[in-house]
Amino acid sequence: MAKWTAFPYDNAAFQHDAASLKKHWARLHAGDAEPFPKDAAVQQAWIHFHAGDFQKAYEAGLAAGGAGITVANKAQAIYANYLEKKEKTKLEMFLEVAERAEAQQEEEPKNANAWYWQAYALGRYSQGISVAKALAQGLGGKVKAALEKAIELAPKHADAHIALGAFHAEVIDKVGKLLGKTQGADTATGLKMFEQALKLNPTSAIAMIERANGLVMLEGDKRMALAEQLYADAAACEPMDAMECLDVELAKEELEE
Repeated sequence: MAKWTAFPYDNAAFQHDAASLKKHWARLHAGDAEPFPKDAAVQQAWIHFHAGDFQKAYEAGLAAGGAGITVANKAQAIYANYLEKKEKTKLEMFLEVAERAEAQQEEEPKNANAWYWQAYALGRYSQGISVAKALAQGLGGKVKAALEKAIELAPKHADAHIALGAFHAEVIDKVGKLLGKTQGADTATGLKMFEQALKLNPTSAIAMIERANGLVMLEGDKRMALAEQLYADAAACEPMDAMECLDVELAKEELEE
């Protein structure tokens, strides 16, 4: 496998051992509601993930199997979204994650993150090929159903609420409210999902960023001031791991533009 692009920021603050991983687990996983793994090999994969060693996390997660598949999926999806430079490779990576997550659902139908990572990967893939094209391929329904299933299995899954809010916002933004209805998208649900995500995970930079984007997509320029404030709040967040650092840097970049 080609060498993945290295995490480009200082990760000294994001280094863990098994004890500190366990101590900070609830905060580190406030977004994805992933239970603390019993398997030491899976813990090690998560240690790599939080430090931004995404390729090591992916490889260690796959090697560990079981709960390690979730680490592999998250590492590959986050890496593809933020750090992969080639569009073709990025899209291939998202499809790989979606396929692996779907296989994981067969093995563990009650694993919320098996449903979440399928939805996340297909959602990002859809943005890459164009939302309208993805809807024509029936991917919208798949994303929505998988996210609703993830929330049903883990009602406190903040990231699934963010992604479901983004689904409603993206669909309405790209095809309009009327056609959006045929895809099961509506403004009120989208706005509610973003609010719920921030209630569940109030220090999440990505929840603030996605809510800002969603507000403008769903309610237009009149929400620009609040969107800008949300971006400023996201940029001021204190990241607890490499993924959160990438979210905060994204917010800072947006503010500079």
